[in-house]
Amino acid sequence: MTDTLDPRGLILEAYRMDISKPECRSIFLDWAIGLPEGADPAEYITALLDIYAPKAPTHPMTEVLTEGLAAPKRTGRRGGRAARH
Repeated sequence: MTDTLDPRGLILEAYRMDISKPECRSIFLDWAIGLPEGADPAEYITALLDIYAPKAPTHPMTEVLTEGLAAPKRTGRRGGRAARH
C-alpha cells in the first residue's frame, strides 16, 4: 500500500530522519509534485497519516501532512498569460 502512496519512499525516509519542519515541507512538495495526474492529494495524505501519525504524532512530517489537508482546493483558474487568453 505505501508503495502506491509513496512510490519513491520520500515520506517514509522523512519519518526515519530527525529533520526540521522546513525540510519536511520541501520533501512534501517533492512528493506532491510526483502524484499521478488527477489524483486527489487529500486521499493520499489521509492514508499516509493513518500509517505514520499513530507511530510518530510529534514528528514534523505529521504536522506538514496535517497542514496539507487544510490546503485550499484548486479552483481551476489559471494565472499569468494563460488567464488573459
